[in-house]
Amino acid sequence: MKSIRLRLLLALLAMLMVAAAVMGAITYRSVLSETEALFDYQLRQMALSLRDQGEIATEQMNALADEQFDFVVQIWSVDGRRIYATRDHPDLPTRVLLGLATVQAGADGAGPAWRTFSVATGSRVIQVAQPAQIRKRLAAGAALRSVAPLLLLAPVMALAMGWIAALTLRPLRRVAGQLRERGEQLLEPLPQHGLPDEVAPLVGALNALLQRLGHSLDTQRAFVSDAAHELRSPLTALKLQLELLKRAPDDAQRQQAIDALSHGIDRSARLVEQLLTLARTEPGAAPAATERVDLAEVVRQALVDTAAFALSRGADFELFADEPVFVQGDRNALSVLARNLADNAVRYSPPGSRIELRVAIEEGAATLQVDDAGPGIPPGDRERVFDRFYRRAEHEESGTGLGLAIVRGVAQQHGASVTLGDSPLGGLRATVRFEAAA
Repeated sequence: MKSIRLRLLLALLAMLMVAAAVMGAITYRSVLSETEALFDYQLRQMALSLRDQGEIATEQMNALADEQFDFVVQIWSVDGRRIYATRDHPDLPTRVLLGLATVQAGADGAGPAWRTFSVATGSRVIQVAQPAQIRKRLAAGAALRSVAPLLLLAPVMALAMGWIAALTLRPLRRVAGQLRERGEQLLEPLPQHGLPDEVAPLVGALNALLQRLGHSLDTQRAFVSDAAHELRSPLTALKLQLELLKRAPDDAQRQQAIDALSHGIDRSARLVEQLLTLARTEPGAAPAATERVDLAEVVRQALVDTAAFALSRGADFELFADEPVFVQGDRNALSVLARNLADNAVRYSPPGSRIELRVAIEEGAATLQVDDAGPGIPPGDRERVFDRFYRRAEHEESGTGLGLAIVRGVAQQHGASVTLGDSPLGGLRATVRFEAAA
Protein backbone atom coordinates (compact mmCIF):
# COMPACT_ATOMS: atom_id res chain seq x y z
CA MET A 1 0.00 0.00 0.00
CA LYS A 2 1.99 2.96 -1.34
CA SER A 3 -0.78 5.54 -1.73
CA ILE A 4 -0.53 8.30 0.89
CA ARG A 5 -4.16 9.19 0.24
CA LEU A 6 -5.28 5.60 0.85
CA ARG A 7 -3.16 5.33 3.97
CA LEU A 8 -4.48 8.63 5.29
CA LEU A 9 -8.06 7.65 4.51
CA LEU A 10 -7.73 4.22 6.15
CA ALA A 11 -6.10 5.77 9.22
CA LEU A 12 -8.88 8.35 9.52
CA LEU A 13 -11.55 5.69 9.02
CA ALA A 14 -9.94 3.46 11.64
CA MET A 15 -9.86 6.37 14.07
CA LEU A 16 -13.48 7.17 13.25
CA MET A 17 -14.55 3.57 13.84
CA VAL A 18 -12.68 3.35 17.12
CA ALA A 19 -14.08 6.69 18.27
CA ALA A 20 -17.60 5.71 17.21
CA ALA A 21 -17.29 2.34 18.97
CA VAL A 22 -16.03 3.94 22.18
CA MET A 23 -18.66 6.69 22.10
CA GLY A 24 -21.36 4.17 21.23
CA ALA A 25 -20.34 1.88 24.10
CA ILE A 26 -20.24 4.75 26.57
CA THR A 27 -23.57 6.12 25.35
CA TYR A 28 -25.18 2.66 25.39
CA ARG A 29 -24.10 1.95 28.95
CA SER A 30 -25.06 5.43 30.09
CA VAL A 31 -28.55 5.26 28.56
CA LEU A 32 -29.00 1.71 29.83
CA SER A 33 -28.12 2.79 33.35
CA GLU A 34 -30.34 5.87 33.18
CA THR A 35 -33.28 3.83 31.85
CA GLU A 36 -32.88 1.29 34.64
CA ALA A 37 -32.84 4.14 37.16
CA LEU A 38 -35.96 5.61 35.55
CA PHE A 39 -37.77 2.28 35.79
CA ASP A 40 -36.79 2.00 39.46
CA TYR A 41 -38.11 5.49 40.04
CA GLN A 42 -41.42 4.51 38.43
CA LEU A 43 -41.69 1.44 40.66
CA ARG A 44 -41.02 3.52 43.74
CA GLN A 45 -43.44 6.28 42.81
CA MET A 46 -46.18 3.83 41.98
CA ALA A 47 -45.79 1.93 45.24
CA LEU A 48 -45.70 5.09 47.33
CA SER A 49 -48.73 6.44 45.47
CA LEU A 50 -50.74 3.31 46.26
CA ARG A 51 -49.63 3.40 49.88
CA ASP A 52 -50.68 7.02 50.34
CA GLN A 53 -54.11 6.51 48.80
CA GLY A 54 -55.32 4.23 51.58
CA GLU A 55 -58.11 2.33 49.85
CA ILE A 56 -57.30 1.69 46.17
CA ALA A 57 -60.14 2.53 43.82
CA THR A 58 -61.60 -0.20 41.66
CA GLU A 59 -61.01 1.79 38.45
CA GLN A 60 -57.36 2.13 39.33
CA MET A 61 -57.07 -1.56 40.04
CA ASN A 62 -58.68 -2.36 36.68
CA ALA A 63 -56.15 -0.10 34.91
CA LEU A 64 -53.24 -1.84 36.61
CA ALA A 65 -54.72 -5.20 35.58
CA ASP A 66 -54.31 -4.41 31.86
CA GLU A 67 -52.34 -7.20 30.13
CA GLN A 68 -50.27 -4.64 28.23
CA PHE A 69 -49.17 -3.05 31.48
CA ASP A 70 -45.69 -4.29 32.45
CA PHE A 71 -46.15 -3.76 36.19
CA VAL A 72 -47.81 -6.17 38.61
CA VAL A 73 -49.10 -4.94 41.96
CA GLN A 74 -49.39 -7.39 44.83
CA ILE A 75 -50.71 -6.72 48.34
CA TRP A 76 -49.92 -8.86 51.37
CA SER A 77 -51.39 -8.79 54.80
CA VAL A 78 -49.12 -8.17 57.74
CA ASP A 79 -49.13 -11.91 58.49
CA GLY A 80 -47.71 -12.71 55.03
CA ARG A 81 -50.86 -13.71 53.10
CA ARG A 82 -51.24 -12.35 49.60
CA ILE A 83 -54.62 -10.70 49.49
CA TYR A 84 -54.48 -9.08 46.05
CA ALA A 85 -52.71 -9.22 42.68
CA THR A 86 -53.58 -7.00 39.72
CA ARG A 87 -53.45 -9.94 37.30
CA ASP A 88 -52.55 -13.56 37.18
CA HIS A 89 -49.04 -14.38 36.06
CA PRO A 90 -47.44 -17.82 35.89
CA ASP A 91 -44.36 -16.62 37.78
CA LEU A 92 -45.01 -13.89 40.32
CA PRO A 93 -42.63 -12.97 43.12
CA THR A 94 -43.53 -14.97 46.22
CA ARG A 95 -41.62 -12.93 48.76
CA VAL A 96 -41.29 -9.33 49.75
CA LEU A 97 -38.14 -7.30 50.36
CA LEU A 98 -38.84 -3.75 51.44
CA GLY A 99 -37.41 -1.07 49.14
CA LEU A 100 -35.82 -1.80 45.78
CA ALA A 101 -34.80 -5.39 45.23
CA THR A 102 -34.32 -8.04 42.58
CA VAL A 103 -36.06 -11.29 43.50
CA GLN A 104 -36.47 -14.63 41.78
CA ALA A 105 -40.00 -15.97 41.24
CA GLY A 106 -41.11 -19.44 42.29
CA ALA A 107 -41.14 -21.21 45.59
CA ASP A 108 -37.62 -22.53 45.05
CA GLY A 109 -36.31 -19.24 43.71
CA ALA A 110 -35.60 -20.72 40.26
CA GLY A 111 -38.11 -18.62 38.31
CA PRO A 112 -37.54 -15.48 36.27
CA ALA A 113 -36.10 -12.38 37.93
CA TRP A 114 -38.32 -9.46 38.95
CA ARG A 115 -37.41 -5.95 39.91
CA THR A 116 -39.57 -4.92 42.89
CA PHE A 117 -40.25 -2.03 45.18
CA SER A 118 -42.14 -2.84 48.40
CA VAL A 119 -43.52 -0.52 51.04
CA ALA A 120 -45.37 -1.38 54.29
CA THR A 121 -48.34 0.31 55.94
CA GLY A 122 -49.94 -0.44 59.28
CA SER A 123 -52.10 -3.28 57.91
CA ARG A 124 -50.57 -4.37 54.62
CA VAL A 125 -47.51 -4.56 52.40
CA ILE A 126 -47.69 -3.19 48.86
CA GLN A 127 -45.30 -4.49 46.20
CA VAL A 128 -44.93 -3.18 42.64
CA ALA A 129 -42.96 -5.59 40.44
CA GLN A 130 -41.70 -5.57 36.85
CA PRO A 131 -40.12 -8.49 34.96
CA ALA A 132 -36.35 -7.93 34.71
CA GLN A 133 -36.34 -9.28 31.15
CA ILE A 134 -38.85 -6.65 29.99
CA ARG A 135 -36.86 -3.93 31.76
CA LYS A 136 -33.71 -5.01 29.99
CA ARG A 137 -35.42 -5.17 26.61
CA LEU A 138 -36.89 -1.69 27.01
CA ALA A 139 -33.64 -0.26 28.32
CA ALA A 140 -31.65 -1.87 25.48
CA GLY A 141 -34.09 -0.48 22.94
CA ALA A 142 -33.74 3.02 24.34
CA ALA A 143 -29.93 2.70 24.38
CA LEU A 144 -29.83 1.45 20.77
CA ARG A 145 -32.04 4.33 19.65
CA SER A 146 -29.56 6.75 21.22
CA VAL A 147 -26.63 5.06 19.42
CA ALA A 148 -28.39 4.82 16.04
CA PRO A 149 -27.46 8.41 14.96
CA LEU A 150 -23.80 7.50 15.28
CA LEU A 151 -24.28 4.53 12.95
CA LEU A 152 -26.12 6.72 10.43
CA LEU A 153 -23.50 9.46 10.69
CA ALA A 154 -20.51 7.15 10.16
CA PRO A 155 -20.88 6.78 6.33
CA VAL A 156 -21.30 10.55 5.99
CA MET A 157 -18.17 11.11 8.07
CA ALA A 158 -16.28 8.55 5.96
CA LEU A 159 -17.17 10.41 2.76
CA ALA A 160 -16.20 13.71 4.36
CA MET A 161 -12.85 12.27 5.42
CA GLY A 162 -12.21 11.01 1.89
CA TRP A 163 -12.92 14.47 0.53
CA ILE A 164 -10.68 16.10 3.17
CA ALA A 165 -7.85 13.65 2.39
CA ALA A 166 -8.11 14.44 -1.33
CA LEU A 167 -8.18 18.17 -0.60
CA THR A 168 -5.19 17.93 1.74
CA LEU A 169 -3.07 16.07 -0.83
CA ARG A 170 -4.03 18.35 -3.72
CA PRO A 171 -0.81 20.43 -3.40
CA LEU A 172 1.26 17.27 -3.85
CA ARG A 173 -0.68 16.37 -7.00
CA ARG A 174 -0.23 19.91 -8.28
CA VAL A 175 3.54 19.76 -7.73
CA ALA A 176 3.70 16.35 -9.43
CA GLY A 177 1.73 17.72 -12.37
CA GLN A 178 4.08 20.69 -12.71
CA LEU A 179 7.07 18.34 -12.76
CA ARG A 180 5.46 16.06 -15.38
CA GLU A 181 4.81 18.99 -17.70
CA ARG A 182 8.44 20.12 -17.67
CA GLY A 183 11.02 19.22 -20.27
CA GLU A 184 14.52 18.06 -19.47
CA GLN A 185 15.92 21.54 -20.13
CA LEU A 186 13.46 23.44 -17.94
CA LEU A 187 15.06 23.59 -14.51
CA GLU A 188 13.36 26.69 -13.14
CA PRO A 189 12.34 26.46 -9.46
CA LEU A 190 8.82 25.35 -8.63
CA PRO A 191 6.50 27.99 -7.14
CA GLN A 192 6.22 27.73 -3.36
CA HIS A 193 3.46 30.27 -2.75
CA GLY A 194 0.45 28.92 -0.87
CA LEU A 195 1.94 25.50 -0.13
CA PRO A 196 1.20 23.82 3.23
CA ASP A 197 4.00 23.78 5.79
CA GLU A 198 4.40 20.02 5.32
CA VAL A 199 4.82 20.26 1.52
CA ALA A 200 6.95 23.42 1.37
CA PRO A 201 10.17 21.67 2.60
CA LEU A 202 9.76 19.02 -0.10
CA VAL A 203 9.34 21.63 -2.83
CA GLY A 204 12.26 23.59 -1.39
CA ALA A 205 14.46 20.48 -1.56
CA LEU A 206 13.32 19.86 -5.15
CA ASN A 207 14.18 23.44 -6.08
CA ALA A 208 17.63 23.04 -4.52
CA LEU A 209 18.10 19.83 -6.50
CA LEU A 210 16.98 21.55 -9.71
CA GLN A 211 19.44 24.34 -9.01
CA ARG A 212 22.29 21.85 -8.53
CA LEU A 213 21.29 20.00 -11.69
CA GLY A 214 21.23 23.28 -13.60
CA HIS A 215 24.66 24.18 -12.29
CA SER A 216 25.97 20.73 -13.20
CA LEU A 217 24.55 20.97 -16.73
CA ASP A 218 25.99 24.45 -17.18
CA THR A 219 29.36 23.19 -15.99
CA GLN A 220 29.26 20.27 -18.41
CA ARG A 221 28.25 22.49 -21.31
CA ALA A 222 31.04 24.93 -20.48
CA PHE A 223 33.52 22.08 -20.16
CA VAL A 224 32.56 20.58 -23.53
CA SER A 225 32.64 23.98 -25.19
CA ASP A 226 36.04 24.87 -23.71
CA ALA A 227 37.47 21.45 -24.51
CA ALA A 228 36.31 21.66 -28.13
CA HIS A 229 37.77 25.13 -28.43
CA GLU A 230 41.11 24.10 -26.93
CA LEU A 231 41.36 20.94 -29.04
CA ARG A 232 40.64 22.82 -32.27
CA SER A 233 43.93 24.76 -32.21
CA PRO A 234 46.36 21.81 -31.73
CA LEU A 235 44.46 19.70 -34.25
CA THR A 236 44.66 22.51 -36.80
CA ALA A 237 48.37 22.86 -36.06
CA LEU A 238 48.86 19.11 -36.55
CA LYS A 239 47.18 19.28 -39.96
CA LEU A 240 49.43 22.17 -41.00
CA GLN A 241 52.54 20.34 -39.79
CA LEU A 242 51.46 17.27 -41.70
CA GLU A 243 51.11 19.37 -44.86
CA LEU A 244 54.59 20.84 -44.28
CA LEU A 245 55.92 17.31 -43.89
CA LYS A 246 54.41 16.27 -47.20
CA ARG A 247 55.85 19.32 -48.99
CA ALA A 248 59.34 19.20 -47.45
CA PRO A 249 61.80 19.43 -50.35
CA ASP A 250 64.78 17.82 -48.58
CA ASP A 251 65.66 15.58 -45.64
CA ALA A 252 66.60 18.46 -43.33
CA GLN A 253 63.26 20.21 -43.66
CA ARG A 254 61.47 16.87 -43.51
CA GLN A 255 63.18 16.06 -40.22
CA GLN A 256 62.32 19.52 -38.91
CA ALA A 257 58.67 18.98 -39.87
CA ILE A 258 58.68 15.54 -38.20
CA ASP A 259 60.06 17.06 -34.98
CA ALA A 260 57.41 19.77 -35.04
CA LEU A 261 54.70 17.19 -35.69
CA SER A 262 55.98 15.01 -32.84
CA HIS A 263 55.99 18.01 -30.51
CA GLY A 264 52.43 18.88 -31.57
CA ILE A 265 51.27 15.31 -30.97
CA ASP A 266 52.86 15.32 -27.51
CA ARG A 267 51.15 18.60 -26.69
CA SER A 268 47.78 17.32 -27.94
CA ALA A 269 48.18 14.09 -25.97
CA ARG A 270 48.98 16.08 -22.83
CA LEU A 271 45.93 18.27 -23.39
CA VAL A 272 43.67 15.23 -23.81
CA GLU A 273 45.16 13.65 -20.69
CA GLN A 274 44.58 16.86 -18.74
CA LEU A 275 40.99 17.06 -20.01
CA LEU A 276 40.30 13.49 -18.91
CA THR A 277 41.82 14.17 -15.51
CA LEU A 278 39.77 17.34 -15.15
CA ALA A 279 36.59 15.46 -16.10
CA ARG A 280 37.25 13.02 -13.25
CA THR A 281 37.41 15.90 -10.79
CA GLU A 282 34.18 17.55 -11.95
CA PRO A 283 31.23 17.60 -9.49
CA GLY A 284 29.07 14.51 -9.98
CA ALA A 285 31.93 12.30 -11.17
CA ALA A 286 31.99 8.79 -9.75
CA PRO A 287 34.08 8.76 -6.57
CA ALA A 288 37.24 6.67 -6.67
CA ALA A 289 38.18 4.15 -4.02
CA THR A 290 40.22 5.69 -1.22
CA GLU A 291 43.02 4.25 0.87
CA ARG A 292 45.59 5.30 3.45
CA VAL A 293 48.27 7.01 1.38
CA ASP A 294 51.71 8.33 2.34
CA LEU A 295 51.66 11.82 0.84
CA ALA A 296 55.46 12.10 1.03
CA GLU A 297 55.88 8.96 -1.06
CA VAL A 298 53.34 10.21 -3.60
CA VAL A 299 55.28 13.47 -3.99
CA ARG A 300 58.58 11.58 -4.41
CA GLN A 301 57.09 9.51 -7.24
CA ALA A 302 55.66 12.67 -8.86
CA LEU A 303 59.14 14.21 -8.85
CA VAL A 304 60.54 11.10 -10.51
CA ASP A 305 57.86 11.43 -13.24
CA THR A 306 58.71 15.12 -13.73
CA ALA A 307 62.47 14.67 -13.56
CA ALA A 308 62.98 14.53 -17.35
CA PHE A 309 61.18 17.84 -17.87
CA ALA A 310 63.08 19.41 -14.97
CA LEU A 311 66.43 18.27 -16.43
CA SER A 312 65.52 19.78 -19.81
CA ARG A 313 65.08 23.11 -18.01
CA GLY A 314 68.09 22.71 -15.75
CA ALA A 315 65.81 22.88 -12.66
CA ASP A 316 66.59 21.18 -9.34
CA PHE A 317 64.04 19.71 -6.95
CA GLU A 318 64.57 19.78 -3.19
CA LEU A 319 62.10 17.75 -1.15
CA PHE A 320 61.68 18.21 2.60
CA ALA A 321 59.81 15.19 3.94
CA ASP A 322 61.33 14.03 7.22
CA GLU A 323 58.63 11.46 8.03
CA PRO A 324 55.67 9.76 6.42
CA VAL A 325 52.51 11.85 6.27
CA PHE A 326 49.40 9.76 5.77
CA VAL A 327 46.11 10.96 4.29
CA GLN A 328 42.97 9.14 3.24
CA GLY A 329 42.48 9.49 -0.50
CA ASP A 330 42.92 8.29 -4.08
CA ARG A 331 46.60 7.61 -4.77
CA ASN A 332 46.35 8.26 -8.52
CA ALA A 333 44.49 11.56 -8.09
CA LEU A 334 46.97 12.77 -5.44
CA SER A 335 49.82 11.85 -7.78
CA VAL A 336 48.24 13.99 -10.52
CA LEU A 337 47.93 16.88 -8.06
CA ALA A 338 51.61 16.66 -7.07
CA ARG A 339 52.80 16.31 -10.70
CA ASN A 340 50.82 19.36 -11.81
CA LEU A 341 52.25 21.50 -9.00
CA ALA A 342 55.78 20.32 -9.77
CA ASP A 343 55.30 20.75 -13.53
CA ASN A 344 53.93 24.30 -13.12
CA ALA A 345 56.83 25.21 -10.83
CA VAL A 346 59.35 24.00 -13.42
CA ARG A 347 57.49 25.47 -16.38
CA TYR A 348 57.22 29.02 -15.00
CA SER A 349 60.60 29.23 -13.24
CA PRO A 350 63.72 30.52 -15.01
CA PRO A 351 66.08 27.81 -16.33
CA GLY A 352 68.44 26.53 -13.66
CA SER A 353 66.11 27.44 -10.79
CA ARG A 354 65.65 25.56 -7.53
CA ILE A 355 62.19 24.30 -6.56
CA GLU A 356 61.42 23.35 -2.96
CA LEU A 357 58.67 20.95 -1.90
CA ARG A 358 57.67 20.29 1.72
CA VAL A 359 55.41 17.59 3.11
CA ALA A 360 54.63 17.89 6.81
CA ILE A 361 51.93 17.93 9.46
CA GLU A 362 51.04 21.45 10.61
CA GLU A 363 48.53 21.91 13.41
CA GLY A 364 47.27 18.37 12.92
CA ALA A 365 46.71 18.77 9.16
CA ALA A 366 48.72 17.20 6.35
CA THR A 367 50.26 19.92 4.18
CA LEU A 368 52.01 19.97 0.80
CA GLN A 369 53.92 23.17 -0.02
CA VAL A 370 55.62 24.01 -3.34
CA ASP A 371 57.92 27.07 -3.74
CA ASP A 372 59.39 28.27 -7.03
CA ALA A 373 61.52 31.18 -8.26
CA GLY A 374 59.24 32.24 -11.09
CA PRO A 375 57.49 35.56 -11.61
CA GLY A 376 54.68 34.63 -9.21
CA ILE A 377 51.03 35.63 -9.57
CA PRO A 378 49.63 39.02 -8.51
CA PRO A 379 47.05 38.79 -5.67
CA GLY A 380 44.29 39.97 -8.02
CA ASP A 381 44.82 37.00 -10.36
CA ARG A 382 45.31 34.26 -7.75
CA GLU A 383 41.68 33.20 -7.85
CA ARG A 384 41.29 33.41 -11.62
CA VAL A 385 44.21 31.07 -12.32
CA PHE A 386 42.07 28.20 -10.98
CA ASP A 387 39.63 28.68 -13.88
CA ARG A 388 39.86 26.18 -16.71
CA PHE A 389 41.97 27.21 -19.72
CA TYR A 390 42.97 30.49 -18.10
CA ARG A 391 46.44 31.64 -19.11
CA ARG A 392 48.10 34.87 -18.15
CA ALA A 393 48.94 36.78 -21.31
CA GLU A 394 52.43 37.91 -20.23
CA HIS A 395 53.77 34.35 -19.92
CA GLU A 396 55.58 32.83 -22.84
CA GLU A 397 55.05 29.28 -21.65
CA SER A 398 52.38 27.43 -23.63
CA GLY A 399 50.60 25.42 -20.96
CA THR A 400 47.12 23.96 -21.24
CA GLY A 401 45.63 26.27 -18.62
CA LEU A 402 44.30 23.24 -16.77
CA GLY A 403 47.01 22.50 -14.21
CA LEU A 404 45.72 24.54 -11.28
CA ALA A 405 42.10 23.77 -12.14
CA ILE A 406 42.95 20.07 -11.79
CA VAL A 407 44.85 20.72 -8.56
CA ARG A 408 41.84 22.46 -7.01
CA GLY A 409 39.45 19.75 -8.27
CA VAL A 410 41.53 16.94 -6.74
CA ALA A 411 41.94 18.91 -3.52
CA GLN A 412 38.19 19.45 -3.23
CA GLN A 413 37.60 15.75 -3.75
CA HIS A 414 39.83 15.12 -0.72
CA GLY A 415 38.36 17.86 1.45
CA ALA A 416 41.52 19.93 1.08
CA SER A 417 42.10 23.61 0.30
CA VAL A 418 44.57 25.22 -2.12
CA THR A 419 46.04 28.67 -1.46
CA LEU A 420 48.55 30.74 -3.41
CA GLY A 421 51.00 33.19 -1.90
CA ASP A 422 54.45 34.69 -2.17
CA SER A 423 57.44 32.37 -1.94
CA PRO A 424 60.71 33.15 -0.13
CA LEU A 425 62.43 32.03 -3.36
CA GLY A 426 60.91 35.02 -5.11
CA GLY A 427 58.14 33.27 -6.99
CA LEU A 428 54.89 31.54 -6.09
CA ARG A 429 54.08 29.39 -3.07
CA ALA A 430 51.26 26.85 -3.56
CA THR A 431 49.94 25.22 -0.39
CA VAL A 432 47.57 22.25 -0.26
CA ARG A 433 46.19 21.74 3.23
CA PHE A 434 44.19 18.64 4.04
CA GLU A 435 41.61 18.74 6.81
CA ALA A 436 43.44 16.22 8.97
CA ALA A 437 46.13 13.62 8.72
CA ALA A 438 44.98 10.02 8.54
